[in-house]
Amino acid sequence: MREVVLREPLATLWRQYDAFDEAQRLVGEVVREKEGRQTIRCEIAGEVFYRKFHSGVGWREILKNWLSLRAAVVDASNEWLAIEKVKALGVSTLEAVAYGRKGRNPATRKSFLITRELKGALSTAEFTSGWPEAPPSFALRLAMIARMAWIARQIHEHGINHRDLYLCHFLLDISSGIENLSAKNLDFYLVDLHRAQIREQVPRRWRVKDVASIYFSALDIGLTRRDVLRFLRAYYQRPLRTVLRTEARFLRQVERRARKLYIRDFKREPEFPI
Repeated sequence: MREVVLREPLATLWRQYDAFDEAQRLVGEVVREKEGRQTIRCEIAGEVFYRKFHSGVGWREILKNWLSLRAAVVDASNEWLAIEKVKALGVSTLEAVAYGRKGRNPATRKSFLITRELKGALSTAEFTSGWPEAPPSFALRLAMIARMAWIARQIHEHGINHRDLYLCHFLLDISSGIENLSAKNLDFYLVDLHRAQIREQVPRRWRVKDVASIYFSALDIGLTRRDVLRFLRAYYQRPLRTVLRTEARFLRQVERRARKLYIRDFKREPEFPI
């Protein structure tokens, strides 16, 4: 099994070469190395890219995930497919310029993914960290809540769950300058899709995990109960009274999971429960 997709500028630069050799030959700053996967920041033809190379996770890692009832990420195909599908839904994300996969054995399979660096992007977690002391304009806060709820709704309605849907994986587009950010030009890039799952329909437990991850990572940024209700109304696209009545079990599960994550990370109870 071997598949390779090259887009410009690599379609031209690597036309006469073996894409796997060229991808493995790239050098740059190592930004992450874990579980048979290395990510580097590198320069190609004067542009900055991120190259993720999977060298095989081994059967031990695969079995560990199976025993935990989780799907192991064994190659770059997961992220490649997720990027393409998310982009097709109208959600901004990374731009993939190269992808390759070879080998039938999932434990030793080699693969790579190369994405263009996002210019003018800022983690939403970083942007919101100062909100308790210096809250944003009301219009910007409403727009951010609505856009984030729309993104979560879009991916969930089309069979995608992220598995790590924290604020830090929503990158704000500040290419026009952070001082010019407003409700009118707001957009997010959804990133870190390597663990995303794609099915016909997202199971309840994975929707709970995604929504709880957003909620958990927003507990300390100064949101109000009304802000939470605004998110729910935008996510469900139904009257709030109907949502609170028909989705009560789901919301309790979200709250329990968010609380558990908060206590795990901060060793104390959150001050802002639903």
